Amino acid sequence: MSKGVLTVVSGFSGAGKGTVMKRLLEKYDDCALSISVTTRKPREGEVDGRDYFFRTKEEVEAMIEADELLEYAQYVENYYGTPRSYVEEMLSKGKNVILEIEIQGAMKIKEKIPDTVLIFVTPPTIQELKDRLVGRGTETQEVIESRLKRASEEAEGIESYDYLLVNDVVEDCVDELHEIILSERRRASRNEEFIRTIQKESREFFN
Repeated sequence: MSKGVLTVVSGFSGAGKGTVMKRLLEKYDDCALSISVTTRKPREGEVDGRDYFFRTKEEVEAMIEADELLEYAQYVENYYGTPRSYVEEMLSKGKNVILEIEIQGAMKIKEKIPDTVLIFVTPPTIQELKDRLVGRGTETQEVIESRLKRASEEAEGIESYDYLLVNDVVEDCVDELHEIILSERRRASRNEEFIRTIQKESREFFN
């Protein structure tokens, strides 16, 4: 069984990343979402090991010190991070692990695991992004403006990604994302053990 592919998905707020990821996991059972570790308290209905790994501040800081997190950030006095051991365990089981994080976190993970595949999700146009944010009806004009301003800053980092995925029709976007992961999995550099086996068998066959 070949090792899974670690894929980081980033994108503008309102680009539909969450919807694409949810549908990907529903449609393809070879993919798994990475579970983050956090110091915030569980909300009602949340389960440790399913929604998050809930840990104390001291435990997470010890993980940071021991380089057990691929990336981490602090929001409103709580830590959020990606545990290396969970990701590596899922990859070794052949699962394609998907992480949804922002650009800075994506770059940190690429630094630690160079064969990570980075994918940036964007709507067809920035006008479409604005229309989607307004269409949600859940954010104030001020929040929408701040999200669009953030999008203009994030746009400057898109060329650091391996793939650009335009989310126009969700189902098409999901299938394209899965095809990228499968193509990466077939990459020769990811299948060195299989290649060596084939080479060894061919030498034995002809000698």
